[in-house]
Amino acid sequence: MNGDTARTRQAWSVLIVSTWAFTVCFMVWMMFGVIGIPIRQMLNLNATQFGLLTATPVLTGSLVRVPLGIWTDRYGGRTVMTLLMAATVPAIWLMAYATQFWHFLAIGLFVGLAGGSFSVGTPYVARWFPKHRQGMAMGVYGAGNSGSAVNKFVAPVILVAFGWQMVPQVYAAIMAGTVLLFWLFSHSDPAHLVPSQAGFAQQLKALKDRRVLKYCQYYSIVFGGYVALALWMVQYYIGEYGLDIRLAALLAACFSLPGGVLRAVGGVLSDRYGAHKVTWWVLWVSWVCLFLLSYPKTQFTVSAVDGPRTFTIGLNVYAFTALMAVLGVAFAFGKASVFKYIADDYPTNIGAISGIVGLAGGLGGFVLPILFGLLLDLTGIRSSAFMLLYGVVWVSLIWMYWTEVRRTDVLRGAGSAEPSPAH
Repeated sequence: MNGDTARTRQAWSVLIVSTWAFTVCFMVWMMFGVIGIPIRQMLNLNATQFGLLTATPVLTGSLVRVPLGIWTDRYGGRTVMTLLMAATVPAIWLMAYATQFWHFLAIGLFVGLAGGSFSVGTPYVARWFPKHRQGMAMGVYGAGNSGSAVNKFVAPVILVAFGWQMVPQVYAAIMAGTVLLFWLFSHSDPAHLVPSQAGFAQQLKALKDRRVLKYCQYYSIVFGGYVALALWMVQYYIGEYGLDIRLAALLAACFSLPGGVLRAVGGVLSDRYGAHKVTWWVLWVSWVCLFLLSYPKTQFTVSAVDGPRTFTIGLNVYAFTALMAVLGVAFAFGKASVFKYIADDYPTNIGAISGIVGLAGGLGGFVLPILFGLLLDLTGIRSSAFMLLYGVVWVSLIWMYWTEVRRTDVLRGAGSAEPSPAH
């Protein structure tokens, strides 16, 4: 019993300190969502260039997820996470001294390593808990996505008081402290290591599995869309509603905060009701929200009996923020339910599979902000970003219907057609 108690304490210690570490990593990863605005003004960037600026760290954080997940299986999450966080500290500090566009892109690639922490912590914390609680554990850890909201609370205050250059310096100090804290309060268990001599290419053969591809598609919207909007929303509020950066960041946090914190609730719901049901409803709620958010402000004139009348259709800042909050909740639940699929289907290969799916989600977070900027430059319509996401959700819904919902209905119908036993 004493051994079980000690094991439980270690598991919760690992979960808590890992969640804190992931929160800090995500805060750093999303840094350009706030400091990118004064940098854009300083460098006179267009919307596409701004999208590239904000997305650059996301690219590296995505590409390293597969090898980091595999290394976590082989060498343990404690070692890999500590080395990963320590490697980002110099790059974060150097960001304060960048002066040209290519400087920010180059340094941003190294800062982006922090985003790979997700593929380390997910299998690391999952293996400390029994299968029926892995959804909860991964959901709690994934709540570190709320680092995006923390960035929106902290960075504007530092920026207004001391200038944008102080933000990366403060973040570098926080990351260095987190490295020490993580090493002191995390634990290792040799039984969690996966003894495999397979190379990267062999492990990447999982991409031939249609289920993995489907989970990649789901995650590209619930995580990739979350990351993209978290980076895009501050400047959206400023441009669309004329808010200052502090109020814009505060309202943008109404999407980022539930989109991170409530991931733990999504994990619990996935444990209880199953990954399929949670993901299905997440996609439908997202579809409705994005449909409403896609409609641009419109003025039209009609011929009435007493002459022409002009009407205006559009979301005010309150309705817009409310819809974004609901979308954030849906994305939070969806991020947890996708990884519940992985824990259920690939219990012995969580690290590699979560790395692949995380890579797909991260690449979505990289590509989408660039496409947001490109669409804005081409059309001049800010809500075109939501139109794009609406189309991606449609793809996911159709795919899920044909591979899961329809198949379940057919099997249920076949079962009901079977003759009943004789009485």
